Amino acid sequence: MAYFRTRDGCSLYYETVGFELARPVVVFLNGTLQTTMYWKVIAGSLKPEFRSLLYDARGQGESELGALPLSLDLHVEDLTALLDHLAVGPVNLVGVSHGALLAYAMARRNPEAVNRMVLCSIGVRPTTRARLIVRAWRSIVQNGGLEPMVDAVLPHVFGEAFLNRNSRHLERVAKTIVRRNRGPFLQAHLSAMTAYPRLRSMLKKMDIPLLVMSGSDDSLVSAAGAAEVAEKSGGRHMVVRDAGHSIPVEAPKLFLKTLSQFLSDRWSGMPEGF
Repeated sequence: MAYFRTRDGCSLYYETVGFELARPVVVFLNGTLQTTMYWKVIAGSLKPEFRSLLYDARGQGESELGALPLSLDLHVEDLTALLDHLAVGPVNLVGVSHGALLAYAMARRNPEAVNRMVLCSIGVRPTTRARLIVRAWRSIVQNGGLEPMVDAVLPHVFGEAFLNRNSRHLERVAKTIVRRNRGPFLQAHLSAMTAYPRLRSMLKKMDIPLLVMSGSDDSLVSAAGAAEVAEKSGGRHMVVRDAGHSIPVEAPKLFLKTLSQFLSDRWSGMPEGF
């Protein structure tokens, strides 16, 4: 557990797993409302074949917001500076939702710094429902605060199967998310996202192995939108049945198996879909 200070003095929290070994590095990138806690079990399971880097981007978890206006470019600069500080690269990027978008932007700007990518819950062609959902989140956190916003988020970031299996624990899940986030920081994050470039305008052929994963029960990202990201980037698309927007948590065994095989260059023998 450590902190890295950016060029403008913003303190970013990060953790390393397995860095005592000379192994390839996997960088895990948080989605909105996620922190390093989201990835710890997965990172630990990748040892000893891989080293892992977990960090909270500006405004997430234990990291500060900083004085500069949030933007996708700023997040890329922060990640680049952190990797330079740790003297690692090229790295494998694994991201969910906002973290997947950051990974894609990073690979576009600094392709030499990226070896492979696994992107979860990212796609073009957002539905009208998805746009209205995110707009409602911004309104709720601005007018009602973090707790009601998290209550509104849960039905949309988890699939029906996960919600049914964990119905008794959802209140605890919500309280944990609230405890690890700060309302003003989240407001800044959601507001900044409205000015991000559209993903479709960013798509290009990637000269690295790329896997795009989407959940069949994701109310925010369509399978068709995720497939387009994979197709136009030269990657592969995988649909995870009965999963929503939070694939690593909803289907942990399948996600870890797929991630391990893909990062170990054993993807060619795997079936097209699951």
